[in-house]
Amino acid sequence: MDFAQSYFALFGLPETFSLDAAQLERARLAVQSQVHPDRFASGSDRDKRLAMQMAAQANAAYLTLKNPVQRASYLCERRGVAVQAENNTAMPTEFLMQQMQWREALDELREAADASGLHALQVEVQAQRAQRIEAIRQALDEQNAPQAAAEQVRALLFLDRFVEELRRTADSLPQPSV
Repeated sequence: MDFAQSYFALFGLPETFSLDAAQLERARLAVQSQVHPDRFASGSDRDKRLAMQMAAQANAAYLTLKNPVQRASYLCERRGVAVQAENNTAMPTEFLMQQMQWREALDELREAADASGLHALQVEVQAQRAQRIEAIRQALDEQNAPQAAAEQVRALLFLDRFVEELRRTADSLPQPSV
């Protein structure tokens, strides 16, 4: 196993945002069977250590490629554009206004304990998330525009945090009696 090869090369997959989840899973199982530390149990200490490193590399690669946000970030970086989510939080005004409207709506729905309204907001946000993922796919797979993809990834990270907040709120609302 070459530790310098890309995660895509490790699994024998094309370096694209669009991935077949079943193909990724088959590739993971094939690689895992080759590098699993149990295969090297009777080997030298060096062989065991390398097996552990290879298994860890394969797991990191799989988790990165399985997650659309991480996969997009990885592809952007491979194409020379760091997402810089930690220190580049600049967003278009329209996106920030939408975030404020959703947060106000969430506060109102939380206060009213409105489960159906919360569900409608979740559907709306998930639709926006799907649009962002499609924009990332287009930017990376069709347009070779990693800068545009990185901007979409940063927006998607905002959305994912809000989706998690929506989920926590839904979980905290009283459940209807049956």
